[in-house]
Amino acid sequence: MDTSAIKELHSHKEFLEAFPVMNQLRTHLDEKAYLDLVAEAKEKDMYRLVALYDQGEIVAVTGFKPMITLYYGRFVWVCDLVTDKNKRSHGYGEKLLLYVQDWAKGNGYGSVALSSGLQRTDAHRFYEEKMDYDKVSYVFKKEISLQLKKR
Repeated sequence: MDTSAIKELHSHKEFLEAFPVMNQLRTHLDEKAYLDLVAEAKEKDMYRLVALYDQGEIVAVTGFKPMITLYYGRFVWVCDLVTDKNKRSHGYGEKLLLYVQDWAKGNGYGSVALSSGLQRTDAHRFYEEKMDYDKVSYVFKKEISLQLKKR
C-alpha cells in the first residue's frame, strides 16, 4: 500500500516544515534566509516548492520554476531536489522528479533541466541511469560582491 502523497507548499508554516529536509541540501541557509528566499522566489520568479509526504512526514522536497531561454526554449528548471538522508533509496526522489516532469508536460514546457554539484556522484548516477537524463553542459559560476550605493 502506497502511503505517500505529493503536495505543493504555499504557506509560511508549510515552508518551515520543509526546512529540515531542504537544509540537508542547502546547508548554507539558516531558517530565516531560506524563508526569505522561498517567499521572494515564489513572488518574483514563479518558484514552486513541493513536498513528498510518507505517513504524514515530509521525506523529500523539490523546488522548480518554469523558464524560457533561447538555449532550451520553454523548460522547467529544477532548483532543488533532496530526499531526507535517512529515507533515501525508497523511490522518493524519482516520484518527485516524475511529478516535475508531469507538471512540465501539462503546462506546455518541453523539457526539464537541472544542475548537480560535481561531488554528488550518487545524484549523477540517479539522474543519468535511473531517470534517463543527459549530461549536456557544465555550469559556471562567479561570485560578485555587492556594494550598496551611497546617497
